[in-house]
Amino acid sequence: MGVTVLQPYPMPEGKSGAHIIDYLGKRLLSLGATHAGQFLVDCETFISTPQPHNGTPGRAVHVLHNSEYPASTFSIIDSGTGKQVSLVADSIFDLLMLKMTNTFTSKKQTKIESRGARFEYGDFVIKLGSVTMMEHFKGILIEIEYKSCMILAYCWEMIREMLQGFLNINVGKDFPSYFGTQTIMTAMGQQQMHPKHNDMYEPTDTVKQYLEQFTNYRKHVSMHGSLSGTSGIQTLGGQQQQQQQQQQPVHMSPSPVMGATGGLGMIRS
Repeated sequence: MGVTVLQPYPMPEGKSGAHIIDYLGKRLLSLGATHAGQFLVDCETFISTPQPHNGTPGRAVHVLHNSEYPASTFSIIDSGTGKQVSLVADSIFDLLMLKMTNTFTSKKQTKIESRGARFEYGDFVIKLGSVTMMEHFKGILIEIEYKSCMILAYCWEMIREMLQGFLNINVGKDFPSYFGTQTIMTAMGQQQMHPKHNDMYEPTDTVKQYLEQFTNYRKHVSMHGSLSGTSGIQTLGGQQQQQQQQQQPVHMSPSPVMGATGGLGMIRS
């Protein structure tokens, strides 16, 4: 296991998810990568019942599975106030959640997963994930792991160069948002700025990145659901503008080279 970075891929106009993944897979193989099986990461969210009536956010338990760790179940407890607690257990944890229906209820309609092909290229493991929620395609997530490094600050430039060479697009020099400087509480109860990119990488960091991206996809669906309810008021152009704003990639910017070489155009729908 090494440092892993998860990155959404901007969707070109007029291209299906299957077409893009097929293109990226062929591009990896042409660069010398080898196909190394399949992968799956899924997430199911349980919310506390009954919900508080005083306006206090309810608690949520996010249960995730990663095929790289088949014997483990990852859970992230969200207090609703921004504080999260991570837990790694064995597969019996799933049965425990099913026994807690009086306390937590599963939001089946928001169960989401990323699955696809896994490739190896030297010290890199690259996964092309097709994200689906309730069997509906939502986007593409690319996971890239650099096995020879355990601290992002030491190898971000290597990962960045690999992303740029493979995707043929520009990648910003700044660390991904997940690895940014965070505010933590010290043992003395004082707030302190903490640079996460200097931390030793752990498997829970991978599932936390997936949860972050899955939450973005869920919010995107929720916003479009609310927009569809006001179709008589909002123009089609306004809806398209909202879609463009939601689909802006966190860390990537399109490169004209890709379109010029006959590859996928990077115009967003």
